[in-house]
Amino acid sequence: MKEISSVAAVGLGGQFHGSILKMILDAGLMVQLILLLLLVFSVVSWAIILMKYRSIKKAKKENNMFLDAYMNSSKLSDILPEAKKYKHSTIAEVFQAGYTELVKITKVIRGASSPKESDESTLLQLEMKGIDNVERALNRACSSEATRLESTLSFLATTGSASPFIGLFGTVWGIMDTFRGIGTRGSATLAVVAPGISEALIATAAGLAAAIPAVIFYNYYLNVVKNMSMDMDNFASEILNIIERNYVRK
Repeated sequence: MKEISSVAAVGLGGQFHGSILKMILDAGLMVQLILLLLLVFSVVSWAIILMKYRSIKKAKKENNMFLDAYMNSSKLSDILPEAKKYKHSTIAEVFQAGYTELVKITKVIRGASSPKESDESTLLQLEMKGIDNVERALNRACSSEATRLESTLSFLATTGSASPFIGLFGTVWGIMDTFRGIGTRGSATLAVVAPGISEALIATAAGLAAAIPAVIFYNYYLNVVKNMSMDMDNFASEILNIIERNYVRK
């Protein structure tokens, strides 16, 4: 019984060796090119996944360290040196953007409060305009940091959506090639059909292998970035409230 199975699997087909590597080498040129393309997609996707994991982990760690320094400080001016230490902290970058704009506005208000320009309405207008400028600077920093966190994630989305179709195209092409060979040889036995179809189906498997991790990690990182963006927005609102309460409206 084992001898019959061996003959059916090896003797009749002539090219079916059971090894995935051998099937890839025996596949047609188009299928091999598609498999190479899917391999590139998969390698780049995994590189992005690993790099994004490291960058987000570092950003979260430095965010926590900066927030600890922020909670232990009584003045915003004391926090600025701490913020400059954490280059990967998204919240520290938001703070620096808001504080830099605050310094500019404070200088303008102090210049306008000289004896020659002591009109209260003018000072009030400058204060209101200053608050708007700080808010815009904070919002701009939040958007910039969110964009930086989302960078390269679009490639994962592209891989997740396109790879299955690329693999399917390779499978369809391989099956077409197999049936063309059947028509040329005039034989349609299982031993003739099976090797070509199995080689073609490798393309679909490769497409799914590239797409599944890309989709999983894309959704995961997108959720992480969303939560970090919410933290930045909440921090920006808190900084703006502090500025309104203590630095502008006295």
